[in-house]
Amino acid sequence: MNTALLAKQSLIEQNQTLLARFKAKKPIEELVTQRCQFVDSLVKQAWQQHGLDQYPIALIAVGGYGRGELHPHSDVDLLFLFEGELSKAAETALSEFIAFLWDASLEIGHSVRTLSDTLNLGREDITIATNLLEARLLSGPEFLFDQLYDAIRQSDFWTSSQFFIAKRDEQTARHAKASAFDLEPNIKSCPGGLRDIQTIAWVAMRHFGASRLEELVQYEFLEPAELEELLECQHFLWKLRFALHMAVGRDENRLLFDVQRQVAELMGYEDATQLAVEQMMKRYYRTVRRVMELNEMLLQLFKRATLGQTKALEIQAIDNNYQRRGAFIEALRDDLFDSGEEIVRLFVHVAKNSNIKGIYAPTLRSLRRARRAQLQPLQENPQCRQAFMEILKHPRGIAALSLMHKHGVLSAYLPAWRNIEGQMQFDLFHAYTVDEHTHRLLLNIERFSQPEQKEEFPLGSVLINQLPKKGLLVLGAIFHDIAKGRGGDHSKLGSSDALAFCKLHGLNDHDGRLVAWLVENHLVMSVTAQRRDISDPDVVADFASKVRDAVHLSYLYCLTVADICATNEKTWNNWKGSLLRDLYFSTQRVLARGKEKPVDIRARVREYQAKAKKELLRRGIKEKDLDTLWQRFKADYFLRHQPNQVAWHAEAILKHKQLDEPLVLVSKHTTRGGTELFVYCQDRPKLFATVMAVLDNKNINVHDANVMTSKDNYALDTFVILEQDGAPVSQLSRIQSIRKALEKALASDNPKLPRFRKLSRKMKPFNVPTQVSFLESHRHGTSMMELIALDTPGLLAKVGDIFYRCNTTLLAAKITTIGERAEDFFILQTNDGLQLNETQENTLKEALISALSAINTESTN
Repeated sequence: MNTALLAKQSLIEQNQTLLARFKAKKPIEELVTQRCQFVDSLVKQAWQQHGLDQYPIALIAVGGYGRGELHPHSDVDLLFLFEGELSKAAETALSEFIAFLWDASLEIGHSVRTLSDTLNLGREDITIATNLLEARLLSGPEFLFDQLYDAIRQSDFWTSSQFFIAKRDEQTARHAKASAFDLEPNIKSCPGGLRDIQTIAWVAMRHFGASRLEELVQYEFLEPAELEELLECQHFLWKLRFALHMAVGRDENRLLFDVQRQVAELMGYEDATQLAVEQMMKRYYRTVRRVMELNEMLLQLFKRATLGQTKALEIQAIDNNYQRRGAFIEALRDDLFDSGEEIVRLFVHVAKNSNIKGIYAPTLRSLRRARRAQLQPLQENPQCRQAFMEILKHPRGIAALSLMHKHGVLSAYLPAWRNIEGQMQFDLFHAYTVDEHTHRLLLNIERFSQPEQKEEFPLGSVLINQLPKKGLLVLGAIFHDIAKGRGGDHSKLGSSDALAFCKLHGLNDHDGRLVAWLVENHLVMSVTAQRRDISDPDVVADFASKVRDAVHLSYLYCLTVADICATNEKTWNNWKGSLLRDLYFSTQRVLARGKEKPVDIRARVREYQAKAKKELLRRGIKEKDLDTLWQRFKADYFLRHQPNQVAWHAEAILKHKQLDEPLVLVSKHTTRGGTELFVYCQDRPKLFATVMAVLDNKNINVHDANVMTSKDNYALDTFVILEQDGAPVSQLSRIQSIRKALEKALASDNPKLPRFRKLSRKMKPFNVPTQVSFLESHRHGTSMMELIALDTPGLLAKVGDIFYRCNTTLLAAKITTIGERAEDFFILQTNDGLQLNETQENTLKEALISALSAINTESTN
């Protein structure tokens, strides 16, 4: 075995030793130091073996390796420093040395430079300058390293102020690329990650000449408790990175779904009320929030120290306790927050002053100290409750609540909020922790009031200004998910919490009941709109009976829209907006009309036909031809389509001369926030499954389906389709491609369907148990079924095939994808046009569970 392979084997064995020590819970700082020391010995030995110690070259460790910290697969950054020119022999030896390290499977980053080149490049590039700050001599001439060490600490290299500005701007750019609460966070570069801790250390090195964070206490820049907190956060992130490297076997900083379970297991977490991975991620999110706050405070203090008072901030008095300094609020006494009341009172001033965007660093330090010293929740203090209610009632109260959340005061005020901080769900739907989701929900409520948001939220922007008390909506938002993670129905548990909160804070019974009702029913409107047939008057009437009155409806609509928009960036689209608006106005009409005047079905059919006929006659369609066509259609067709849709379909059918060929229409204009697809042809077995298979192959999402036949057995199927990003299908070439593919598939009695797409990387870690349940149907001769399953490619095509094999006819479908879960609603009947009996329901249920569970297992293996 050659020496490179021996070195590679020794590195593998050393990693195995480190892993065993990691599992034995040895201090992480010992492990990263041991890894570095082992690599040091290997690199130095190889340096000598290649005869490089006889040349005037300094072997220098830089970057993280220079700090003496190495994780199992971290890069080994080296600088080869020399004077003058290298001989051919030296260049050859150096090349062979680098090749040896690569062959030994070390991830090498290297540069070969003269001292002058190194300094010139360092002056131009802040990344190079930062790496040089942490340089450490491994072998070679000490005088060369000393010259480098002295030169990079001179003011003409980087002044303290220039270095601070560059690192601050670098961090700002890095933070703009990712959120601290990403589902798959980069634990190194995300806000609150290891880079943010290192940024503090780098700025300190440049300004004070400090080599370790501990030295900042000596300079009275860090308090002992802050140092302890910072090191605690760093150690946790180190352990996470160490486990991640071990899990994937390479230098990786992204906590991808694929490995989160394995990393959690290595970290020692076990499934309990919360999954092991959820426990680990909760600790992670809480850690990065602490790092973000410390980073903000310390960089603000560094700014004062490095930049001085070159640009004095405007100071404006607020009262005897506070002043505004630029965009920051500043307390005038260090001991002001010893009174718990002032912790909350500070944020009353934030609400009242729109110029305040943050807290001045010395004040933030005092606030943090006082927050940690609280022995009981702030809401137990009557003065704090009074101040909190002022915030809640103020028009800018949400801005203050946002800052309270950022700085941990909301959790200090409300114990239940502390429980959801960092709480996540291991799925693809909830993109944020529970507290961050709720925070974003509050910001969405604030957006409704902004004029520029009227186009995106036309109804919400009107209703938000009509609510009797906006603060009740804010309370409903705060409590809507506050019971998540406890086990049980979080809506009911949160409703009880909300009612108790309202009583404690002196709200009257009516307002308290309204807030509790909002919390308990915060999912009802979205479920009804997205997973029920809202063209059915009975469905709307049932929803109206739950809502009770127009005021409750307006509150619930605003909460529902804000909630959906805050779940993840891709959840909200025009299709969902259209569904919710339709349900809102339909319910409003039912509430205004009362139950004495039920909807007249025949009158609605006649009304829709008359409106469509008026438009078609204007376009030159003969009334006789139209009447003949419509005599073939059942009344249900007219109830499920708007007059403009009826007109569009009728005109196309009457102009379609090839009666034996399928007619496929794709709307050029948005219909209810989506693109409408209409299929007209002789009905046949597996027609729905065929359409679904083609659309899946085209990477199209189906959100709504009305599947019906004429009296003479022609399919009249309507679908609402969207692109994967939630946008309507609008590109002409895309529309033509979809239409041609469907026409080809439907023209054949035995079409050759495309293969289904492969399951995406993100979906593979998930296993969603298939659930089938039947609901009570209000419509005569129909059955209602809900299906929950893993959202695998081709799912609807497979479901359609099972319907066919179980002699079941699909009438309508509502398709809802919630992350990795498909939660679909179907209206069914037997092929004889009857409601499914218990035996038929059980047969269909068993067939679906058997087929889809097998697919689920195959997909996750």
